[in-house]
Amino acid sequence: MSEQRFGEFVAVRREGDGHVAELAMDRPKAMNAVSTEMARSIGAACAALAADPSVRVVVLTSTAERAFCVGADLKERNSFSDAELVRQRPTTRGAYGGVLALPMPTIAAVHGFALGGGFELALACDVIVADETSVVGLPEVSVGVIPGGGGTQLLPRRVGAARAAELIFTARRVEAAEALSLGLVDSLVPAGQDTVEALALASRMAANSPVGLRAAKRALRLGHGMDLEAGLEIEDAAWRTVAFSGDRVEGVAAFNEKRKPNWPGE
Repeated sequence: MSEQRFGEFVAVRREGDGHVAELAMDRPKAMNAVSTEMARSIGAACAALAADPSVRVVVLTSTAERAFCVGADLKERNSFSDAELVRQRPTTRGAYGGVLALPMPTIAAVHGFALGGGFELALACDVIVADETSVVGLPEVSVGVIPGGGGTQLLPRRVGAARAAELIFTARRVEAAEALSLGLVDSLVPAGQDTVEALALASRMAANSPVGLRAAKRALRLGHGMDLEAGLEIEDAAWRTVAFSGDRVEGVAAFNEKRKPNWPGE
């Protein structure tokens, strides 16, 4: 396994052919509370991954035993002046926006607490795999703020406006089984198996065309919320980027020759 560090609290790990990258939040003593430094590191790691054409799928994980991520570092925030909080805002937005903007499929591997900004990092991913210890929620209004890492926009896209409103306005925490039933997470696995299962899912995805994966994600993301006609135009534009690609040529040839594709990724 290779590992690249981004500051003290973030690591990118890759095994084998490197097509699956694990973006590990590594601040276990603070249960991955997102400090300014950690936010900056997440943003930098995402920028590096986005620019790497060999990465086909990213899995967002945690090295903390009891939590995926407990959200913003409120101890740090408590020391900020208003001016310092304003200056920090682009850095925190860069972390959440960096995960959201990754051009390849992303999977969150969640266990323990995924609260506030921690759950927003998971919501920024395309798929959320959670284990039975998971507790998720957006409790920001209970401390006088609102979800500011995309939660007010991403949660209703998952569960609908009324359900999102109830969850955000009550600030309640949702345990794993209910989270699955409400669609807050996409699959539930035994305790301690979230990362294993997420990496296995990522490997299945990464076996497919990298050009196709990125184009499909682009169509899904851009088309969401559009009327059907506009969505179909977005899909057509994405189709055109793959229809004349080397991946399409290789995929058709491999199918006809009954062999595994060797994707050129272009």
